[in-house]
Amino acid sequence: MTAQFISVHPDNPQVRFINQICKIISDGLVAVLPTDSAYALCCKLEQKQAIERIARIRQIDKHHNFTLLCRDLSELSTYAKVDNSVFRILKHCTPGPYTFILPATKEVPRRVMNEKRKTIGIRVPDNAILSAILEQIGEPLMSCSLILPDEEDALGDPVVINDKIGNLVDVIVDGGNLSFSPTTVVSFEDGAPVIVRQGSGDLNAIG
Repeated sequence: MTAQFISVHPDNPQVRFINQICKIISDGLVAVLPTDSAYALCCKLEQKQAIERIARIRQIDKHHNFTLLCRDLSELSTYAKVDNSVFRILKHCTPGPYTFILPATKEVPRRVMNEKRKTIGIRVPDNAILSAILEQIGEPLMSCSLILPDEEDALGDPVVINDKIGNLVDVIVDGGNLSFSPTTVVSFEDGAPVIVRQGSGDLNAIG
């Protein structure tokens, strides 16, 4: 198997390419997609085999926190439990380089939530290609950063990604070279915001 390699304009994504990518993802396959913090491995939420493939590529266990990529916050209440004060913070920070750890609802499959804590990561990324894909698909995608077992940072060069794992995924979306810029991770597991990792998201926006 060799992944399809599709180059998409980073600012004005071509509709025909977005449709092609969404068809591949909707068929239950694994995609490498650009985000605002380098590249990520992605698939549809209910696709157990695709999620297992991603876990094998990353060599991660069942306790890993997967992240839902959302087009906006309209789908939030389906997958995470939030009160009004938390929602206001999230609205202020999205779209942008933040990952929010929130209590998961029963709509989230057990295999993609943190099994011990019953939490899920939520992101609304600021990337034109990814936003167009999420809008077209009409539901969140499951994701995790493309950090290979022998690497410290997520990969940002689609050509290198193709060389390393082009035989392990189904489509690689080339959105240009992206420098790894980790998201700021904020946990609302107990209601109040707790900074788990300081990344490129402004802490002042958390309040």
